[in-house]
Amino acid sequence: MRRLIDGIHWRQEYITLFGKTHKQPRLVAWYGDRNAVYTYSGKAYTPRPWTEELLRLRDLVEVAAASRFNSVLLNYYRDGRDAMGLHADDEPELGPEPVIASLSLGATRKLYFQHRFRRDLDTVTLPLQSGSLLVMGGQTQRYWKHGLRKTSRACEPRINLTFRCVFPESS
Repeated sequence: MRRLIDGIHWRQEYITLFGKTHKQPRLVAWYGDRNAVYTYSGKAYTPRPWTEELLRLRDLVEVAAASRFNSVLLNYYRDGRDAMGLHADDEPELGPEPVIASLSLGATRKLYFQHRFRRDLDTVTLPLQSGSLLVMGGQTQRYWKHGLRKTSRACEPRINLTFRCVFPESS
């Protein structure tokens, strides 16, 4: 994990919510094939070239997930104050039923799932330990939002690598 913390080109992006601009509460990086340009939260991200380490991780994840990936979004949660709001990875360039393979490294944090339409369903909580791989496929993104809440509990850093396939002709 230390090699990723030190070797990845991390950025802190800004996001506009309800007319106000804020720093995203985490650091992010986008790597992948040259044509894997990804648009989310109103911004287009051109990938940095794969590093050797990211290629090795991608190859392992592809075998475990039985899917092919041409890009990875890395999120670096420095402590419990860093978080990710509820969202669905449903951008058009990911296709109608995207497969997202989420590899967690570092501190265990809870991923929350909330149904997008059925408020009568309970929120699902999934603690993701270091080394865990969560594969979200099928209609997960269509029906469920997921996010990582802030915590007041002291916690170590965490890196989440979300491997995905961007279809350039759709963007």
